[in-house]
Amino acid sequence: MRLEDAYAACARLARSHYENFPVASRLLPARMRPHVAAVYAYARLADDIADEGDVDAARRHARLDEWTRRLHAAVAGTTFDAGTSTLDAATRDLAPAVFTATAHTIRSIDLPIDLFDDLVSAFRQDITVKSYDSWSSLLDYCRRSANPVGRLVLRIGGWRSTELDAASDAVCTALQLTNFWQDLAIDWHRGRLYVPAEERQRAGASLDALDRGELTDQWREALSQSSARTRELFNRGRAVCDGVTGRLRYELRATWLGGLRVLDRLDASGFDVFHARPSLGMRDVPALAWGTVWWRR
Repeated sequence: MRLEDAYAACARLARSHYENFPVASRLLPARMRPHVAAVYAYARLADDIADEGDVDAARRHARLDEWTRRLHAAVAGTTFDAGTSTLDAATRDLAPAVFTATAHTIRSIDLPIDLFDDLVSAFRQDITVKSYDSWSSLLDYCRRSANPVGRLVLRIGGWRSTELDAASDAVCTALQLTNFWQDLAIDWHRGRLYVPAEERQRAGASLDALDRGELTDQWREALSQSSARTRELFNRGRAVCDGVTGRLRYELRATWLGGLRVLDRLDASGFDVFHARPSLGMRDVPALAWGTVWWRR
């Protein structure tokens, strides 16, 4: 596959999915956009493999094994026999583009491949782990499911700094947690719950209420405390938006503002996501654009 066609396919995939933040948008310098789209495409499809609920766990694990092996083979320049692929037809069709682009990105920018492996390890965990007992276990999941993407974006932009990595980790974890609270109803119907047991037990929140689609006062308290923790992470991570220069700072500002805007809406709605799922739309663009340009420290 031609390299430009591979990157174009990754860009189309990035545009086709809703996120609470921009992905490889025109806020980024043109040189960064193809690489960020490749990283997103690799992570998005791996996440989709883990979430194939109608496919048995063993097959999903096998597909993630293949996903990792194919990336390592592509980076090393060795061949993979696609005739033995375990992937479904749609993912198998996209795979050549994703691995061609992602391998080129890794080699040309010298990205650490272990960050890609961390992503897959978290998605693999989704297959078997349906809830979390503690904040520490949930944050460890976020460390692998979200934080690698932020670090990869920084490195694509040419930034390698312990301080920026730490701030980026805080923002990425906050974005992941916001998505969990936003998707509480969806995840519960799929058999998953990301509010840590220690938090809901502290509030006295009953799982039976979720079965009824009811956000009780106890659940609102648990989610309010969870939201407060998430907001602290956003505040801690804001430094990464001020710590980079050039156009990357605008992408990071828009990312930070978009995630916080969704969290604000969750707070304002009392977290009643069984009746309405807050999300971003075209009407949010002017406010986000204004905040991105007229950023205040």
